[in-house]
Amino acid sequence: MNIEELQRSWRRVERVGDEAVQYFYAHLFLAHPEVRDMFPIRMTGQREKFFAALGRIVSNVESLAADPEFVAQLGRDHRRFGVISAHYPAAGASLLATLAHFSGPRWTDELAQTWTAAYYAVADIMTAAAEQAAHTPAWWDAEIVATERRSVDVTVHTVRPEQPYPYQAGQSLAVEIPQRPRLWRYYSPANAPRPDGSFELHVQVVDGGEVSTGFARSVRPGDRIKLGAPVGTAFAIPSDAVDSLLLIAGGSGLAPLRALADRIAQESAHTTVPRVHLLHGVRTAWNLYDHEALTALTEHPWFGYTPVVSEDPSFHGVQGTVGAVAARGRDLSGTTALVCGSPAMVAATVAALTTAGMPRHAIRFETFGQAPGPAAGPRNMDKVAQWT
Repeated sequence: MNIEELQRSWRRVERVGDEAVQYFYAHLFLAHPEVRDMFPIRMTGQREKFFAALGRIVSNVESLAADPEFVAQLGRDHRRFGVISAHYPAAGASLLATLAHFSGPRWTDELAQTWTAAYYAVADIMTAAAEQAAHTPAWWDAEIVATERRSVDVTVHTVRPEQPYPYQAGQSLAVEIPQRPRLWRYYSPANAPRPDGSFELHVQVVDGGEVSTGFARSVRPGDRIKLGAPVGTAFAIPSDAVDSLLLIAGGSGLAPLRALADRIAQESAHTTVPRVHLLHGVRTAWNLYDHEALTALTEHPWFGYTPVVSEDPSFHGVQGTVGAVAARGRDLSGTTALVCGSPAMVAATVAALTTAGMPRHAIRFETFGQAPGPAAGPRNMDKVAQWT
């Protein structure tokens, strides 16, 4: 397989931009109209995800065999869209047609063979992962049992799955709401698993978000939603593995870190737990939507909490960006940092911590299908999905 030529041809198509992705989906839907109902009505966000996922796969094709987890997770995720192994040849044919159309005379038989081999190597990993996950539900049905508006743009929903839903504190899950069919978005439970199986989701309205506004403002108790399988390992740290945890959250990126604090609080009753300091960064003071509960947690000797506000001069507490505050005047030796927020917030925080002398391996964050690099991180993120 000529990997260098494969990557070069992909860069040419990337430069075409959205036109190439529109061509792919037009070809797919014309050739196989039966798959159109598997996709959202509005395809704008879907096209972006397609490019993001395919670009990541092509960029890392050399290491695919050694580290297939990203592609395997895509295969498991596709189960909730109804994708089966018979759909992969259809998508492959449309991808090759798109590449040939935009490559022009550079498209050769050799390049076609290279792309065919690469595509089916990826498809094989995805279908194998989906088959291995066949013993678990493609999705879980759940009910919204309570809703609380915490601020102008943050709503907390209490969710109760109808079947046992196994997740660990710090993981995330895809959610589909009835108001936005076939548009799945990732959120994180904000508490450790409970005996009754319920958990809270912190939903923050995101400018331009196709799902967040409807989820925060239109979903009501009694509504039924769908949950994808839990994902994420960056925050799955046993309490006895570290002595000191620095939890740095931006906005509703607080949720998975709040769940970790909840888990540690449960464990503290019967075992030694690490020291934990949580910093919650927001733009204005009224966005400190969990301030009361986090303040109450400081009654535990192992827990500290600092609210940080970046754009409200009238705030009487700590001001600045949360990453800069976390890195400033703090002994970071022996500490593990977990960072969750917007991609820009995560990138700035990682840069601030490393500049302050914290080893990169001691800083953990999730990427959820974004291109590798320090700018990746979840905040009610759209994970790459469907035909990627």
